[in-house]
Amino acid sequence: MIKTLRHKFIAIAMGSMAAVLILLVGGMNLMNYRSILSDLDLRLDILADNNGRFPTDGLKTSDNELSDIPNMHEDFSADNRTLEKPDNSSFFSHNRLSEETPYDTRFFTVVLKNDGTVISVDTGKIAAVSTSEAGEYAQSLYSNGKYIGFWDSYRYRAIQVTGTNNEENTMYIFVNCERELNSFRSFLFSSIGVSILGMFLVFILVFYFSKLLVKPVAESYDKQKRFITDASHELKTPLTIIDANTEVIEMETGETEWTKSIHNQVKRLTSLTQKLVFLSRMDESNSNTMTMLDFSLSDAVLETAMPFVAVASTNNKSLSLNITPGLILHGDEALIRQLVSLLLDNAIKYSSAQGEITLTLKENGRSKILSILNPADNISAGSQDILFDRFYRADSSRNSSTGGFGIGLSVAKAIVLSHRGNISAKSDDGKSIIFTVTLP
Repeated sequence: MIKTLRHKFIAIAMGSMAAVLILLVGGMNLMNYRSILSDLDLRLDILADNNGRFPTDGLKTSDNELSDIPNMHEDFSADNRTLEKPDNSSFFSHNRLSEETPYDTRFFTVVLKNDGTVISVDTGKIAAVSTSEAGEYAQSLYSNGKYIGFWDSYRYRAIQVTGTNNEENTMYIFVNCERELNSFRSFLFSSIGVSILGMFLVFILVFYFSKLLVKPVAESYDKQKRFITDASHELKTPLTIIDANTEVIEMETGETEWTKSIHNQVKRLTSLTQKLVFLSRMDESNSNTMTMLDFSLSDAVLETAMPFVAVASTNNKSLSLNITPGLILHGDEALIRQLVSLLLDNAIKYSSAQGEITLTLKENGRSKILSILNPADNISAGSQDILFDRFYRADSSRNSSTGGFGIGLSVAKAIVLSHRGNISAKSDDGKSIIFTVTLP
């Protein structure tokens, strides 16, 4: 249990840190990407406002520029051709860009007719793209109906321009963003690498300090286990003496109501100490300390349950068995038999008068499902997993008159967990309760 507690602590600590790092690194990279995208779109806005050139380039026109295209255009949206009149603001009014921006921005433009024919190409501000390649880029985007986005290492936008004969043409503006994208990828990979390294270092620290953290808990738990074990051994001797002395008294005076009561209480205390020792051992048990073998689960459940049919009949109750034959389980057969006994004993003790108890064993995929259904009085609908708490008793139905201590179901849960299974208790209607055991 201490190891499980430590492992859970490490998992929670590392999971929490991973979540925080994902949010921080993801947020920083998202903001970085949005900043880069905003900067590129701002450059496109300026180029779009000035027919594919920067304002400072007014005296440096290339031979194939459309110098006769008036300074009138409209932007296409990303999804349709809704046109908007742009704001022809001055380049230098954008304080986010410097006066060097026109000289360090690599871009080219392509003008197309409505049928997709290339009218002109301006590659004077870039060397990495030829005139033919630029035309192919624009024609491919135009034929696919794309007007804004990324093409390879370029951010592009399409605008509508008016030609010399007042015809509507389309201009594609491509801005090279290879440097910005490389910077973004470098920051992304660096932040991920630093995060992974940080996670590894924190894991080492958490792994080391978690041992120191659970050490007081482990010491306290070990003392508790030793107390239970020592107390059980100390109780065995006086209980044995009391039981023997009672038998001597019965031999001399005969069995009486008082001697019979003494025998019953001795049996109860003996059973309690045995279960407490069992729980103490099961808390730290694993497959190495149990006899884990393949055995017939169907036969084990049937053989264990059959004697309880008569016990139920004696208590004016009935027990029906629905067991699927041939089911095999890898586990400790003795513990599984004890599990079935505990659940059936609990069902018979706490079921309603003249109630009908049903035990079902079936297979669901690779799992084996054992369920025990019995009627119950004064029980609330919903989950009843609190019944597995040690010494828990519901005031009305689990009172001491049944002869138990409220620890049997805790033992049952310990057996199931030792087999890496799951056990639950639930009441669907408030009139019955079903215990379900799932074994892998």
